[in-house]
Amino acid sequence: MGGGAELRPVTARPGPGLRVARLVTELTAPAVLVSLLMVTVSWHSSRGTGRGLAWGLLATLFVTGIPFAYILGGVRRGRLTDHHIGRREQRRVPLLVGLGSVAAGLALLTVLGAPRPLLALAVAGIVGLVVAVSVSHWWKMSIHSAVAAGALVILVLIFGSPLLLAAPLVGLVGWSRVRLRDHTVPQVLTGSVLGALIAGLVFGLLR
Repeated sequence: MGGGAELRPVTARPGPGLRVARLVTELTAPAVLVSLLMVTVSWHSSRGTGRGLAWGLLATLFVTGIPFAYILGGVRRGRLTDHHIGRREQRRVPLLVGLGSVAAGLALLTVLGAPRPLLALAVAGIVGLVVAVSVSHWWKMSIHSAVAAGALVILVLIFGSPLLLAAPLVGLVGWSRVRLRDHTVPQVLTGSVLGALIAGLVFGLLR
């Protein structure tokens, strides 16, 4: 797994699959999946009430809203190449900003008495970010795949084994990252395994 060589300069081969890969990558971006997951977990834990939706939206502000706003600002100022942060060496600061934002959000949610599953999800997010910061120092693990796999595990824990039927979607996310040449197969597989493990252990124990 060694080496931090970047894949971004290599142009992906043109073809019908390229457009599909780009679409999949955008629709399954970590900010998108995590936002949907936050709202879903909160809504479910509050038995489908408006209060649960409000908790989910508040959590989303800290977990994805603030970090993604920072990333977009970095892109506009030229500090970051794109909103997916395709270059490994540019990932550390945005990930640390995300870590700080999630930690602040977790503290606020705890004080306000947010549902336990939502707090467990935030803690899992913090652990995931710590791992991502550590790994990104020397290797470009796929965060897309980590979030997709982690989200699947959490949904299975909440809604049951029928959600395992969605497992091929995690593979689709990984395929899109490799097809765009943003990641190698080992980087995608590593992200998927770590994401699933963190979600299963942290969320599973704390929820």
